[in-house]
Amino acid sequence: MRNLIAGTVFLLTLTLACGSALARTILATTFPVYQITRNITHGVPDAEVRLMLPAQAGCPHDYALTPQDMGKLVQADVLVMNGLGLEAFLGSPSARTKKELRTIDASEGLPALPYTETEAHDEDGHRHSGANPHLFASPRMAAAMTRSIASQLAAVDPANADAYRANADAYAAKLDALADAFAALGNKLKNNRIITQHGVFDYLARDMGLDVVAVVQANDTQPPSASDMMRLVRDIRDKKVGAVFTEPQYPDKIAATLARETGVATAKLDPVATGPAIAPLDYYETTMRTNLRTLENTLGTH
Repeated sequence: MRNLIAGTVFLLTLTLACGSALARTILATTFPVYQITRNITHGVPDAEVRLMLPAQAGCPHDYALTPQDMGKLVQADVLVMNGLGLEAFLGSPSARTKKELRTIDASEGLPALPYTETEAHDEDGHRHSGANPHLFASPRMAAAMTRSIASQLAAVDPANADAYRANADAYAAKLDALADAFAALGNKLKNNRIITQHGVFDYLARDMGLDVVAVVQANDTQPPSASDMMRLVRDIRDKKVGAVFTEPQYPDKIAATLARETGVATAKLDPVATGPAIAPLDYYETTMRTNLRTLENTLGTH
């Protein structure tokens, strides 16, 4: 009897140990990647998804790693990145953590846009290099990111591959339907010429047929100079721009000045680069539907 009990305890301990070994800590670098990964892993008991950067950090173009970030990296089994240079601050994650960290690049295999000429130079005349990393601000590209992450995650964790793929198919279908709504709106807008805060909406503009005439800030960290403001005023008047769209993450002062000088309409579009620390799974879709209504109300339709 004693041997039977001992054997049962041993088997139970072994089962628990194996179960815990299967558990995976999946670390997503940015808020939009985190939201996509949460939807892909929803209901998968062995997958715990954490967010690396604060939810309100935004695009980490000039971000520097903190000790807290390093602690999250060390604890992670899998790192999910946006890619296209957005996480340049990371360098080599495996080298930083001194362990083999499985890395998933959401942009893998996806066609990328270059920075447009209006965004190509910063305030000091230095040229941006590489692709535009703001895939997530387009529902069509967010759907493609969803499929890419799920495919790579299935390879990392074959035991849950079917669940990842099923979740990704369902979520990507929602995002594609949302992208179809944006494309349909693009076909009936009265004026498709816009100015945006920076290059975050280039993919969305392409997907719905918007013409981004100029950007307010070619460099995310520096406001436009006096000469830049004069150029923007000239572009608004000469090219008959329909609206200037700012983002919640930036102050309204520049857009207000442009509206005062030219009479152009202004409104906010949220690229969902940030969000609440505890966001519902459909936060991206809800925010994008608000953007859809904002575009329709601001630019008008035929």
